[in-house]
Amino acid sequence: MKNAEDLKRILSGLEGRGYKAYKRIEGAWRLGSLTLFIDHVQADPFASPSRVRLRIPARVHGVPPEIWASRPRRVGLLDFLLRVFRTATRGIPPTGGTGHSGKVLVDAGDAEILERSGAAITEDYLELRFRVGLPARGRSVMGRAAARLLTEDLPLAAEAVRWVNLDRAVAWEYARLAEDHAHLQGLLPQRGLVAFVADGSILPRASGISSKPLSGAVPFKSPPELAVTLPTRHHGEVTGMGIPEGVTLITGGGFHGKTTLLEAIELGVYPHVPGDGREWVVSRPETLKVRSEDGRSVAGVDLRPFIHDLPGGKSTAFFETQDASGSTSLAAAILEGLEAGARVLLLDEDTAATNLLIRDARMQRLVPKETITPLIDRVRELYEKLGVSTILVVGGSGDYLDVADRVILMEDYLPKDATGKAREVARALPTHRRLGDPAHPLAVTPRCPLPESFDPRRGRKEKVRAKGLREIVFGYEVIELDALEQLTDDSQARAIGAMLKRMGRLADGRVPLKSLAERVLREVEEQGLYALEPSPELALPRLFELVGAANRLRSLRVRGCG
Repeated sequence: MKNAEDLKRILSGLEGRGYKAYKRIEGAWRLGSLTLFIDHVQADPFASPSRVRLRIPARVHGVPPEIWASRPRRVGLLDFLLRVFRTATRGIPPTGGTGHSGKVLVDAGDAEILERSGAAITEDYLELRFRVGLPARGRSVMGRAAARLLTEDLPLAAEAVRWVNLDRAVAWEYARLAEDHAHLQGLLPQRGLVAFVADGSILPRASGISSKPLSGAVPFKSPPELAVTLPTRHHGEVTGMGIPEGVTLITGGGFHGKTTLLEAIELGVYPHVPGDGREWVVSRPETLKVRSEDGRSVAGVDLRPFIHDLPGGKSTAFFETQDASGSTSLAAAILEGLEAGARVLLLDEDTAATNLLIRDARMQRLVPKETITPLIDRVRELYEKLGVSTILVVGGSGDYLDVADRVILMEDYLPKDATGKAREVARALPTHRRLGDPAHPLAVTPRCPLPESFDPRRGRKEKVRAKGLREIVFGYEVIELDALEQLTDDSQARAIGAMLKRMGRLADGRVPLKSLAERVLREVEEQGLYALEPSPELALPRLFELVGAANRLRSLRVRGCG
């Protein structure tokens, strides 16, 4: 294998040549005890920076095997190491030049701890994967600057992830928090809970565009009636509010923390970094936030549990549209979520179509022919027949007091158990609404996608690219992800794009959509995200967001899986 001196000599010889001359350095290079892999050289200084890996032998990095002995620990450790390496690379002196010259791009996270393609660890080595903008003046090679960057600056930055140089206490905290989060997720169903919020948690964020905790925020404190204590593996016992299975309402005045609590619960499916304030907010993995989404497409969903008996006798047993209304999109989102295996549904009255949530007694009397069975008439059945719990933020739909198992009242960001008072109010002020008697059974109908649904080609080339967190360009389509509110990282969107391509290769018209997604996720679990696509900028999404993106493909075509 060629060494650092060989690389320096070649780069010096490329000084001033055309940018494509950098192709000569693709391959593996021995840099002392490290190995540098230059896997792909960018086409020009303005293109996406070059793909690079640094492999550090175990005897050099010294990270003890026990800190990554389980999958959650490994995810926590590697998340931390990527953050450390990102910080170290930010200290690399600029090279000057045009375009992306000299930039080192390390994909590391924000508040959530996620599995990423940017790092891997085995018994033999630790590998860091990232992008480097090879320096250029105009479109001419800056070979000496590139040599300094690749053979001196990057190995020096990699020193930061050696065990002797790390803050070991923080490294262990990342690993232990990730493992304790997984442990508590496993405990929740055993305790009959769907979510847990520890006392002392800081739920409000600094702003609507910041993931940082709000300075001076009121620490969370469970009401005595809902207080539970759970054991952890590494942090002793934690006490806080346990939300039981069933139908739970979160209510209260405006700006008192209703939505803030729901948002913390929806992101409680992920472990959080130390100091985030939500480290001990834990939700079941099968938790799904749903909302209305005007204008989305719907492909072959059996909407009859919620929408039926359309004028003209049109059936909704296999409903398709390219422009769903608020109520139709919400009904589809609920049924698609159940099809994907959701066992806890989260809704906020502010983002849900009112006519799918509730139909009061006056409207029942005025409009005898109704094509919508509102959620209020199904929410108890969801739990009692399917075992699906619901947490709903309400501020104006008081009729839900009749069907709730418990009511949490938020006042000044502190919860109170208002279940008893809610029942008194319901008795004192009856709504006189007639509980719906749905004509159609609450059933979930699996759908099998046709292979042509997943076509990423634009002309002769495949084009799949995430545009931030909320859009994926997929061939000629743009998949809108705004309604998938539990997506938290741009790199998850990038991974979803790659996974949709893989689902297209597996689809044959006979495999259910959920099973297709599960197959891809199993492959990733066995082989890693980097095997899915050699990108250092992928983060693992959940099954629900992968299926949710597929459901928003306007090209999606399905058949029944009979």
